[in-house]
Amino acid sequence: MQICVFGASSNEVDGAYLSAAEELGRLMAGRGHGLVFGGGAQGLMGAVVRGVTERGGRSLGVAPSFFQVDGVLFPGCTEFIYTDTMRERKQIMEDRSDAFVTTPGGIGTFEEFFEVLTLKQLGRHNKPIAVLNVGGYYDDMQRMVDTAIRQNFMREACRGLYRSFADPAALLDYLEEYDAAALDVRHLKNI
Repeated sequence: MQICVFGASSNEVDGAYLSAAEELGRLMAGRGHGLVFGGGAQGLMGAVVRGVTERGGRSLGVAPSFFQVDGVLFPGCTEFIYTDTMRERKQIMEDRSDAFVTTPGGIGTFEEFFEVLTLKQLGRHNKPIAVLNVGGYYDDMQRMVDTAIRQNFMREACRGLYRSFADPAALLDYLEEYDAAALDVRHLKNI
């Protein structure tokens, strides 16, 4: 399975986040999964690819060519694709992935998560989406989703579009056991 991982590009975060991302990468490679990611060498992106690389796994980095600045991109990817735009980058990441994982991050990570979530709600894909909720980082986001459901901005069934996990191994179990046929996404949109 090719797993797309979204996450922070900053190293100025608590070490617990970096450790969890690196462990996720090691477990992915150990279970035979490849990594698709934004190509960054720092932050949680860098941590997950270091974990994958440490265990001899495959990695596909995808980044716009304007990110080619010393130290920004991970030099040891199995394959690297340079794009002209961020939109092109995300499209390649989405197309080349069988599943999506969101680790802690900022605006870019939030945007990537909500885009693949929206595409799933609209029936454009039915790939598994999981959140690595290290230290409760995404608890507030979950409360926001709960509020949207409670106030009828989202359907209750939208809770099934993704799952949240504190443990990387349990997250990978979910991705591996995901049954696309069990979730009919056709009725989840309000358009």
